[in-house]
Amino acid sequence: MNIVGIIPARMASSRFPGKPMADILGMPMIGHCLKRAQMSEILNDVFVATCDKEIFDYIENIGGNSIMTSKTHERASDRTAEAMLKIESLTRKKIDIVVLLQGDEPMTNSKMINLAVEPLLKDDSLSITNLYASICSIKEFEDPNEVKVVLDNNKNALYFSREPIPSRKKGVLNVTMYKQVCVIPFRRDFLLDYNKMHPTPLEIIESVDMMRVLENGIKIKMVHISENNCSVDTKDDLKKVIELMRNDKLIKTYL
Repeated sequence: MNIVGIIPARMASSRFPGKPMADILGMPMIGHCLKRAQMSEILNDVFVATCDKEIFDYIENIGGNSIMTSKTHERASDRTAEAMLKIESLTRKKIDIVVLLQGDEPMTNSKMINLAVEPLLKDDSLSITNLYASICSIKEFEDPNEVKVVLDNNKNALYFSREPIPSRKKGVLNVTMYKQVCVIPFRRDFLLDYNKMHPTPLEIIESVDMMRVLENGIKIKMVHISENNCSVDTKDDLKKVIELMRNDKLIKTYL
């Protein structure tokens, strides 16, 4: 089975312009994302998909694989799909599963990737999976940059929101708090089908792409991780991640 990781990245972030190249302990953030993804034994290859020559050149210079994509993409899934088709044309080999990885989550590791992909290898009825992790503070629970998720009894996603869900305003304060972790494996054909779907009302309201999947009646199997994974949306987030990564054991293997 051909399983490929793709990391979409662009310099034009509205909240943090240029963040893929932001320095973390001597290496641009996108470099950390690539090097750590390459450690996954379940992935046959990893590519960075970008519309920026600066990112493309950097990845090529450190021995990685990079694919140039259109500047018009608004969503990571669109950029990932274009890159997937270009990779297939380049390698002359069809991809079975594509793992959408984030270029602003430099603490993602191979264990997370492997756990996310496993359900697709075991259950042919699944089209997509997501990771999720526990939220440990009310501040994080109320942070709109964190996408919250609630699950059914079979660990499938019921709903995603940037709002705190489930509610703590109905007299029950000790609620289960989970967040989405954006390591997202798609079956190849489902990624193409997903991008053909029109944006859905709740996807737009919540500003969460995965709502499009749920609103079309497709289940998303959720896989729990215990690792502390943080996304970099702001410069303050970058400072936090730098401190967390100072004692990261993986860094010593590639820096």
